[in-house]
Amino acid sequence: MCGICAAHGIEKPAAERAHFLALSKKLRHRGPDWSGCYVGTQSILCHERLAIVGVDTGAQPIVSDCGKYTLAVNGEIYNHIKLRASVDYKFKTHSDCEVIIPLYKKYGKDLCDLLDGMFSFVLLDESVTPSRIIAARDPIGITTLYQGWSSKRPGAVYFASELKALVDECDDIISFPPGHVYDSSDNSTTRYYQPSWWDGDSDAPDAPIPTAKADLTKLRETLEMAVKKRLMSEVPYGVLLSGGLDSSLIASIAARETEKIAQAQHEARQRKLAEAQSGPPTPVGNGLVSEEATIASWPQLHSFSIGLENSPDLLAARKAAHYLGTVHHEYVFTVQEGLDAIPDVIYHLETYDVTTVRASTPMYLLSRKIKAMGVKMVLSGEGSDEIFGGYLYFHAAPDAKSFHQECVRRVKNLHTSDCLRANKSTMAWGLEARVPFLDKAFLDVAMNIDPKEKMFSKGSAQEVDEDGKPKMEKYILRKAFDCAPDGKPYLPHSILWRQKEQFSDGVGYSWIDGMKDHAAAVVSDEAFAKRAERWPRDTPDTKEAYFIREIFDGLFPTEAAAKTAVRWIPRGDWGCSSDPSGRSVSIHQAAYQQDS
Repeated sequence: MCGICAAHGIEKPAAERAHFLALSKKLRHRGPDWSGCYVGTQSILCHERLAIVGVDTGAQPIVSDCGKYTLAVNGEIYNHIKLRASVDYKFKTHSDCEVIIPLYKKYGKDLCDLLDGMFSFVLLDESVTPSRIIAARDPIGITTLYQGWSSKRPGAVYFASELKALVDECDDIISFPPGHVYDSSDNSTTRYYQPSWWDGDSDAPDAPIPTAKADLTKLRETLEMAVKKRLMSEVPYGVLLSGGLDSSLIASIAARETEKIAQAQHEARQRKLAEAQSGPPTPVGNGLVSEEATIASWPQLHSFSIGLENSPDLLAARKAAHYLGTVHHEYVFTVQEGLDAIPDVIYHLETYDVTTVRASTPMYLLSRKIKAMGVKMVLSGEGSDEIFGGYLYFHAAPDAKSFHQECVRRVKNLHTSDCLRANKSTMAWGLEARVPFLDKAFLDVAMNIDPKEKMFSKGSAQEVDEDGKPKMEKYILRKAFDCAPDGKPYLPHSILWRQKEQFSDGVGYSWIDGMKDHAAAVVSDEAFAKRAERWPRDTPDTKEAYFIREIFDGLFPTEAAAKTAVRWIPRGDWGCSSDPSGRSVSIHQAAYQQDS
């Protein structure tokens, strides 16, 4: 993951170089390894690099041999080796992203749907007059991208990985829509990602509602492949482990794959040693980077967790790590340390959504610890709750259609919440988070399952299956990993069947309570009573929301910045509490009483 900042339609770009370098510098936390800048006839592309793949040769912006195409990318292309083999092109680097240039030459902007990964990119084509720029964002919006315009520069268009690079430059800014591509040749923005389930959130009578029965083997194998491809790295990696179902499953699969990789690398070294003793090695391959060469890890997988002293997540993560045999690192923070970090967290998040700030603060603190250990990439479990309806409020869905529609809405809006949190909380410290649950192939499998198989109940109404397993939230995901082909369970029963805890709850209930208490102390009743006068749009409904919004406004005081923030509002029409905490759902405590 990196940071990009670009502009197209600039009259004298050479004279603007220093100015745009200063804008790009605001993103340097995303890419502390190197900075690059390309100045074209009417464009500027700046790049802040975090080197994960092609460490020695992947500096950006990448300019083609002919000098007519220039590329700046934030992200990872997991199928780059296969794509490289499909094009006739002389590659200059080992970067997984360079393949975008020959794909553009061959397919134009239709290249986007060929990419398997998480990415935001800007590509400049100076083979045509006037020059053309295209910009795109991955299907779900795992990576962040903003687009802006300035009334002082009519005709110019801006792009940046974070709002802070544009907020002083542009008076009109949007969060670039996921799964879309922009083309300056006709000033169009079109959606390229169109899976069969995408329009399932529509209330129209003919809106598609899946009817496929859950194939548990396919579900398991597709997620395993999603994790495997995300171990593409030339630097040490680890896993975020909260002890909940999602992160524990990812950690379990990663531990198994890391063990396989270590064994394969050992065998490869033995073969090379034997070849060296018997004579000169035989040249192999076509100059492409081998898949084995792009994977690196410590001899043993490392896992990381954070929480308040004796929090639910710390205790569960400790148990999962012991079972999986990871080298486990746990960090204890205090409520005061979390409160002290909130202004910095909001600066990096660039949103005033309460749920996102609550969950991002411990993730931000943990990311700093992880980066201090020399780790640049971690796997994380975002997306599962949206895909499978795992949030406890989903139990109140009135029917299967409504359940599916809410799943689709939540997945389509991940870029405003969990993806934004995972990306910006980690990249604040130059740490890349990869999210296997949002793999395109896995989404195609999981989002096309009949929602009746995802629905659940709690308390006395809860059903059990023929094996006595509770049909709780994310039942089919749990059941898919309830047994392994090799006979070794993926996870302990108490972890695999642990009730959902939202991350901001799991780190310790005192964290959210502490935020509320602090806000109550610093926001006066008089100020809160006038909140609608101050913020007629997105008026805060609690003192905690007021406290967060006030910090946001101090950091990003323009209306253009405020319009890019999106608040998550619980489903009031399902009888849900206005508080987004999982504990506010009525079945939360009842479920614990049942489990005890």
